[in-house]
Amino acid sequence: MAHTGTTGGRNQDRARLADGQDHEMKYEASKTGASKADVKSAVKSLGNSRKKVEDKLGRK
Repeated sequence: MAHTGTTGGRNQDRARLADGQDHEMKYEASKTGASKADVKSAVKSLGNSRKKVEDKLGRK
């Protein structure tokens, strides 16, 4: 029987920001128009929820 697989883990991963990952900070900074330092600060204060960070920094 073939494994059908689900996207549950992938979707959960995309909903979070890993502040230790430089490429994620750069991507989010370019996406929101903020600096990497601003993104890192937002992650520290709000947690690693991508939606919360984007709402605070504003989306382009």
